[in-house]
Amino acid sequence: MNDLVNIKNVYLIGIGGIGMSALARYFKAIGKNVAGYDRVSTVLTSELEAEGIDIHYVDNSEMIASCFTLKNDTLVIYTPAIPENSVEMNFFREKGFELKKRAEVLGIITKTKKGIAIAGTHGKTTVSTMVAHILQHSGFGCSAFLGGISLNYKTNLLLDTNSDYVVIEADEYDRSFLHLEPHTALITSADPDHLDIYGDFETMKAAFSEFTGKTKKNGNLLIKQGVEIKPQKPHFYHLYNYSFDAKYAGFRAENVRIEKLNYIFDFVAPIDNKIKDCSLGIKGIINVENAVAAMSVASLLGVPNDKIRNAIGTFRGIKRRFEVHIEQPDNVYIDDYAHHPEELRATIISVRKLFPHRRITGVFQPHLYTRTHDFAPQFAEYLNFLDDIILLDIYPAREEPIEGVSSRLIFDQISNPEKTLCTRDDVIDILREKKTDVVLTLGAGNIDELVKPIKELLLHKTK
Repeated sequence: MNDLVNIKNVYLIGIGGIGMSALARYFKAIGKNVAGYDRVSTVLTSELEAEGIDIHYVDNSEMIASCFTLKNDTLVIYTPAIPENSVEMNFFREKGFELKKRAEVLGIITKTKKGIAIAGTHGKTTVSTMVAHILQHSGFGCSAFLGGISLNYKTNLLLDTNSDYVVIEADEYDRSFLHLEPHTALITSADPDHLDIYGDFETMKAAFSEFTGKTKKNGNLLIKQGVEIKPQKPHFYHLYNYSFDAKYAGFRAENVRIEKLNYIFDFVAPIDNKIKDCSLGIKGIINVENAVAAMSVASLLGVPNDKIRNAIGTFRGIKRRFEVHIEQPDNVYIDDYAHHPEELRATIISVRKLFPHRRITGVFQPHLYTRTHDFAPQFAEYLNFLDDIILLDIYPAREEPIEGVSSRLIFDQISNPEKTLCTRDDVIDILREKKTDVVLTLGAGNIDELVKPIKELLLHKTK
């Protein structure tokens, strides 16, 4: 089903995921009848229901409204995180429906557009949201399917029917990004991850290499300097590199400094183009690199320098990406989605650079048994950068337990004696007894449900 114009109904299995919910909003906005299933009710699914989308939370085909069982009128979309024994997914298969992955549908939607696809094992959500904001703020306009909730726009979907640009977060999980054919593609990183899917790092890098070959003729491909991905068909498109500060990168930052806890830098582009004194609208040294990536894309698309500078200064970030909840002289609280070792390292270093002489307490919830098994030593190494570590149980997401794999694999390799292993339910009581200065929560699971109570606790402690 590659003709999305004539369908009347869209049903999403796993509708509550951040990427799936953006598709649900898109189809609702263009007049389709939209419904779906998810395992649990969340703030995001409640928002979708308030927008007129019917959702149920039991994997039961009898709860699917009859209009969604009409094969010729209905598009069924599923997330790869849904298990193969899903009752509803198998119901549609048995009825002869052609089920589509989320990325396949994104590929169809964006096929006739100037797609801007941001890929990478980390950084892609921030960079794609920055790109979308620059295009919107500058008047170029764009539609965008984002992997996080933009704090500027309070949503993960932007729609602009007058613009030919569409920004897509290109997910490497399950090789989903290979369904895209972008005009402009950017790779922020390619560190080992999802080895349960790829088997080994070399196979994963081969998929990233294949992704580069999806770039359209005369389009643009940007790769962060130092990322070991071999571009396919390099003479087919315009190839560039970028870096936070590498002297010989085509796009880079110079003269980086901190003023009142905010980063200021000069953006340098090829052919002697420089945008001086760019003020980053969000905190974190890692976000200077993300800004360089996004500004590079905007520069290649022809956005004027003054509009790029103004836009990056008004960018307010993404929910759960280095999100500052409290900023007081002796009380700081930052929440971040970091769940890969490199993300953990980058976030903790960014906090350390902002608050070099402060005591940092970190609360980390590992995400997935397979990731914990594959990277326990790296997690332990980077958690040692904290002064005080609170380590939670693994959030399993789509996975079944693996024998012998628990948070203790990480905990036992942490050399810092200031460490605590506990359940999520114990965190508030533990923090209540600690003298805290800078608190950092980290993880991609349900640790986000602790953000509000932690914030309330820390504010109460300083009264």
